[in-house]
Amino acid sequence: IDFLGFHTYLTEQGKVIRKLRHSSIKRMRSKLRRWEKYLERYRLPAWEEIPDFGLYMEQVVQLLKQYLSYLPPELKQSQTITAAAINNYVRTKMLPEPRKKKYYRIHIAYLLMICTLKQSLSLSMLQTLLPGDLPEDEVKRAYTAYALRHRLCAQYFVDQVKLSAAAMLEPDMVTELAVQDTTELIASAAILSGLSRLFAEKLLLLKDKTLETGGSIEIIE
Repeated sequence: IDFLGFHTYLTEQGKVIRKLRHSSIKRMRSKLRRWEKYLERYRLPAWEEIPDFGLYMEQVVQLLKQYLSYLPPELKQSQTITAAAINNYVRTKMLPEPRKKKYYRIHIAYLLMICTLKQSLSLSMLQTLLPGDLPEDEVKRAYTAYALRHRLCAQYFVDQVKLSAAAMLEPDMVTELAVQDTTELIASAAILSGLSRLFAEKLLLLKDKTLETGGSIEIIE
């Protein structure tokens, strides 16, 4: 039986075997390689490349979608990059207020960090990591360091995906984490994402704490 890219059949012993069709593997391999090449080239804009002449809300939304082009279309259309979301960031003091309804370099740098971190952190945790009232020179330092960290982590992510998808990308390469089909790859990505979020939020809770004041490296208490 062929269904959803899988070929399912019964063995002589009556066992049900499900394998990803060769055409599906080839298609997935092609998509993974294209995304790998794109992420390896992708960079958040440098501080100096961000416009500082004042943009209206609609222009800011379009610019963010352009800058965050590595996000899937459905995420770019989600609440992460909308006028309503940006207004909410201002209302909750995550983002400095616009100047005469215009947004400048400091606002866009904040928004780039918020939009990328929001994929993994709650808004309350984000406010702990990135206060919305920093002076511009501190925002510049924070954003420059963050853009570099984003690039390094993107490369690390690509390397981890290549290890997990080794069986699909390089059939002769076998690793302990290697998956056999798309379902396993999705599950692995979701598990790693969940663990990474848990770890990041735990570290934020431990920020500025010592063992005497409640700090602990235990993930589960």
